[in-house]
Amino acid sequence: QYTDIKMISCAATKLRFFQSVIGKRLFASYYASMDFSAKETFHAKDLIIEMTQNKKQKPVFDTSLRFGHASSDHMFVCDWEMGKGWDTPQIIPYQPFSLDPMNSTFHYAIEGFEGLKAYKDAKGTPRLFRADLNMYRFKNTCKRISLPDFDGVELLECLKELIKLEKDWIPQQEGFSLYVRPTAISMCDKLGVAVPDKARLFIICSPIGPYYPSGFKPIKLFCDPNNVRAFPKGAGAYKIGSNYGPTIAPGGQAIKQGYDQILWMQDENVGEVGTSNIFFYWKNQQGELELITPSLDGTILPGVTRDSVLEIAKEMNRFKVTERVIKIQEVIQAIKENRLIEAFGAGTAVTISPVSQICYQGVDYPININEELHAGELSYELSQKIFAIQLSLIHI
Repeated sequence: QYTDIKMISCAATKLRFFQSVIGKRLFASYYASMDFSAKETFHAKDLIIEMTQNKKQKPVFDTSLRFGHASSDHMFVCDWEMGKGWDTPQIIPYQPFSLDPMNSTFHYAIEGFEGLKAYKDAKGTPRLFRADLNMYRFKNTCKRISLPDFDGVELLECLKELIKLEKDWIPQQEGFSLYVRPTAISMCDKLGVAVPDKARLFIICSPIGPYYPSGFKPIKLFCDPNNVRAFPKGAGAYKIGSNYGPTIAPGGQAIKQGYDQILWMQDENVGEVGTSNIFFYWKNQQGELELITPSLDGTILPGVTRDSVLEIAKEMNRFKVTERVIKIQEVIQAIKENRLIEAFGAGTAVTISPVSQICYQGVDYPININEELHAGELSYELSQKIFAIQLSLIHI
């Protein structure tokens, strides 16, 4: 949950943001009733830490720092075996590990993961942004693909210990962070579609620079009529590798045509944008200002940034905030009638990504962008609020 936010400075802008207390969220949410418990789990009090004897040379923390190209000195590992339960959790020197060619992760994609960031505030204190939500979503992902459950609070405490150990890997510069990747895989070395009898949970960390090194860069979207990211009653709402691998080739084709991302659709229903959630800010047909995003129908990932945008927007109390099924024809009609004010994607990697154009049925439809901000005014405002919260959230 959010903690109280005090007056903070963000890009020369001071703001005060107050969040509702636990259990009284401002908006109906996937995360409204989180249960972190599990019948069996490892415990943070049992955590064993083995320090590396060979520290890595850190990359230069500047705009050349690329996403996912460098790993920190240590990693978290905990194994599970059917009938025995969870082993002792450990933080060990970062290292590769071996997998048998018959490992069922390779053959049946039994793997799930999370993505979150650790930041440093102006005093150099490490911060996490709503990491409890990531633990809850990670638990649900593991259960969906028959990997063992765990107590989310215990994992979060282990993760915090890892971040404390790797605090020197968190860049101090504004816009930089330490990307944290919890992952769970099958360790079953037998062919056959079945519940794994062994599993491994691990966490790795990677320092990353700002998504937009020189400021916002609005993106152009392509509505792909030939490919679908997720199906109703499928697994599109879970963070599993099989939701990502099949999107690479269609995404590459869109880039070759001059676009940046795909606006995924299912029967003309708007889905996600690339690997992020999509938002539209418009004047609806009733003449109301409205921020709208597709509802969580099972094909949409319940993004932590998405949830944050919804709660902050509701708190702003300046316009209607809606989750519902959105037809692409509604969006195109709003553009044609000059009712679409702006559009943006929201996700962990990018936070807020302004949209400047949508291609639908071979026609490019432009979307308003503030030339000075390189974003819509609401997109920019939301990004600044979220950035401010990220630097003043959880003391580790």
